[in-house]
Amino acid sequence: MKFLKSVHSHADNESDDDPIAGVAQLFDVSIAFIVAIIAAMFTLLSSQDMLSKDSEWTLTKKDKNGNIEMIEKKNNQVVKRKVSAKNISGNGVRLGTAYQLEDGQVIYVADSTSKD
Repeated sequence: MKFLKSVHSHADNESDDDPIAGVAQLFDVSIAFIVAIIAAMFTLLSSQDMLSKDSEWTLTKKDKNGNIEMIEKKNNQVVKRKVSAKNISGNGVRLGTAYQLEDGQVIYVADSTSKD
């Protein structure tokens, strides 16, 4: 009888030392972490506007080499354009003035157009 009691108490301790039991908990934690990351990304990127059928938006991206790309969504189409340093000439109309502040922000001031 004494032998059976020691076997049962030893079996209870084995379930605590089972390495597979922790894997299931790690899987649950990783799924919760992935869902939290996805929710944070949607919130950060304001994806509700990005995914809306009628929305229009422009995203500007600069890589480590200094190349600038513009990603634009308009009329249910997404277009990717690369910005270049080429000078372009042609006829046009002055629309306003852009000012760059000390902190790097650019402010555009439209010219007042009065047609008499």
